[in-house]
Amino acid sequence: MLQQWMITVGILLAYIVALVVFRVAPGSAGGLDWRLLLGLGAVPALVGLVFRTRMPESPRWLLRHGDYEKAQKTFSRLGLEVSMEELSQTARQLHADDRRASLARRRSWTPGVKRALAVVCGFFFFQQVTGINVPLYYGPHLLGNLFAGHHASKVSTTVAGVEVTSIMTAVNVASTYLAFRFIDRIGRRKLAMGGYTGMAVFAGVSAIGLGVLSGMSRVVVSMIGLDFFIASFAVGVGGTGWLIQGESFPTAVRGEAASIGATVDWLANFALIEVFPVWQSGIGLAWVMVCFGALCLSALVLVARFLPETKNRSLEEITRIYDEEAAGHGGAGAPRLGWHLHTPR
Repeated sequence: MLQQWMITVGILLAYIVALVVFRVAPGSAGGLDWRLLLGLGAVPALVGLVFRTRMPESPRWLLRHGDYEKAQKTFSRLGLEVSMEELSQTARQLHADDRRASLARRRSWTPGVKRALAVVCGFFFFQQVTGINVPLYYGPHLLGNLFAGHHASKVSTTVAGVEVTSIMTAVNVASTYLAFRFIDRIGRRKLAMGGYTGMAVFAGVSAIGLGVLSGMSRVVVSMIGLDFFIASFAVGVGGTGWLIQGESFPTAVRGEAASIGATVDWLANFALIEVFPVWQSGIGLAWVMVCFGALCLSALVLVARFLPETKNRSLEEITRIYDEEAAGHGGAGAPRLGWHLHTPR
């Protein structure tokens, strides 16, 4: 969940930087400003690179590759003093564990695990194609004319678009924080269903504002629809996908399965953003929002039918749920004997 929250904070900071640049030098929008907006993105990357050079290699990796001296230095940096004999003994144990884990990985790709992977990948697919990144990526371009007016200068239109998108990104940050507060109380499944329901409703509201209304009512209704569309995603969908990705797979295959899920997520993100300009040119933004609403309803069906509740359940219990569902026993929401006994937090 923290990962998703930091993504939203980073997006907000990027728009704040853009606002500052445009406010400080509005006359340089066609020259220096856009270069600053693009180039300043390198600053956090360089900071991260500097920190990365100071980050020690994993002791496990070093031991597996027989580099005991570097492993000893790494442990020392972490405040642990270990002998070469202890390192050698640990390395032998790791090699033995690796052999057992290799066998376990082959046995762990059960029908239930494959079903879990399909559900997580499906969730990630709909997380992206339901449209959350369209207002965040294209907001200034799409909304500038709406808020600045069709007769405003290009710079004024751009600044207006950045301002309104900044508001939406702030809503995204605040709503993602609410996900922290409620996901362990309400549960992943119910929160996701509520999120997709809200997205479907408010995609329709924004479509009405953009396609039917005019004047100030168009601005107000469109903003309400888009803000609550983003809020619904942030509370119920954004962090939930990354959370179930870490909860749905047994330890032996979690790395591989989670990587596949993340790949689906970012490929779907890329595909939507590439398709959207043509889509919007063809049918208009209002009808695109209608399509997003329909996709949200499809995602709601997926969650209701196939996603089990994982709140307060151990990895073994979650694996058992998917194994039983793969074998055809019960639905995603069906109660099962013994599941009232939860693992302690």
